[in-house]
Amino acid sequence: MGSNPWEVPRYHVNVGLGQRAGGASLASAVMSARLRANTAALAAGSAFSGLLAYLFFALATRTVGPVEAAPLSVLWTYWSIAAAALTFPLQHWITRTVTAHGEGAVRRALSRVAATVLGISGVVGVLTWLIRDALFERDDAWFPVLVAAVTIGAGFVGVLRGGLAARHRFPALAWAIVAENAVRCVAAATLVVAGVRAAVGYGVCLVAGPLISVLWPTAFRYARTRQADEMPFPLAFLSGSAGGSVTSQVILTGGPVVLALTGGSAYQVTVLFAALALFRAPYTMALGMVSPLTGRLTLLVLQGNRAALRRIRVMIVLATAVAIAVAAIAGATAGPWLLRLIFGDDVELASSLAALVAVGSALALSNLVLTVAVMAQSLGGAVLRCWLAGAISGAVLLATVDTAALTLTCWAFVVAESVAWVCLLVTDERGSAKAPGRAAGSADGSGTMLFR
Repeated sequence: MGSNPWEVPRYHVNVGLGQRAGGASLASAVMSARLRANTAALAAGSAFSGLLAYLFFALATRTVGPVEAAPLSVLWTYWSIAAAALTFPLQHWITRTVTAHGEGAVRRALSRVAATVLGISGVVGVLTWLIRDALFERDDAWFPVLVAAVTIGAGFVGVLRGGLAARHRFPALAWAIVAENAVRCVAAATLVVAGVRAAVGYGVCLVAGPLISVLWPTAFRYARTRQADEMPFPLAFLSGSAGGSVTSQVILTGGPVVLALTGGSAYQVTVLFAALALFRAPYTMALGMVSPLTGRLTLLVLQGNRAALRRIRVMIVLATAVAIAVAAIAGATAGPWLLRLIFGDDVELASSLAALVAVGSALALSNLVLTVAVMAQSLGGAVLRCWLAGAISGAVLLATVDTAALTLTCWAFVVAESVAWVCLLVTDERGSAKAPGRAAGSADGSGTMLFR
């Protein structure tokens, strides 16, 4: 086996059938065991990190007070947007680039990536400073500075996670996901014990999360290679994937804002926010779990293994159909009960609307996998177009249908996710068709064992 950990052993045609099958079975078993272990570690890390994130916000809100914590809520919301715009695209770009072109391509682009992130942070910081009174209800510069720092931190975390994922250090990646929010919780708990009630202090705790990057300095070091010496700066890919990721995040989490703008009551806004938070839990866990998928799909694309890519696409379609059915049933039956159990007896949502939110969330989970599949083909611009199509379809529904605001918002969520799903699936199929074809059972056997 070569130095690439994804490389699959090659077999010559004249090798005995038993030896070939035995070697393939052993390699497949080892790879499957590693995949299960990595997936379990990332799932556990993502779940625990999510709990720590809620713990941090609860500590801050209870200590500062619900009114004084309003700037923290805005900063928290921006953090999720920055993660979608920078962390997710950078992580998967690095993983794909190392797999397809070697570490040297990332090394040559990192300085321009850093300059881009710094430029974005400066622009966002200035913009938020100009509207600081309306945004934070404060006239000082603290929170605009924290917004700029959150932007830089999101870029740092994206490079950290990409470096770990590209080297297949998935247990370390799981620890990094947990450590980011653990640092925030420890810092916030320290302030609580010290009796600090200033919102700015807890904003600094939020910014402190990316400091865990110092624990994995090798994730930022890339070897010099001769591969892809003339590879241009991937601005189109990063901007497209970042735009698509942000749009998907807006569709996934923006329902309460849409509801408020279309005439929903404050109570309905709160209920919808709670329902989206409840049914988004599997998606939150999957964000970390899809990390190994980028490298694997990229290798299959490079190998031109259309058969394997087609099988994966069929699996996604079947899994999505099952997930929609389960989500609809669970949302209609257990959804209202879970909302009351977790968020209080006053939080009530009709079974039909809970089912819609659950179905939309299931589609969002499938769209996450499809987005990674399209990014593995280096189609960042296509990712943005697919998500814009979904957003526009939801907006058209909101503008043309006259019904209750809460019902309309739930349907717009499902329609937007559905249209994006169809577009991403078609884009993935067309991109795979352009790959140089190779039979799944070719003599070299590469790629066929990756998903056994």
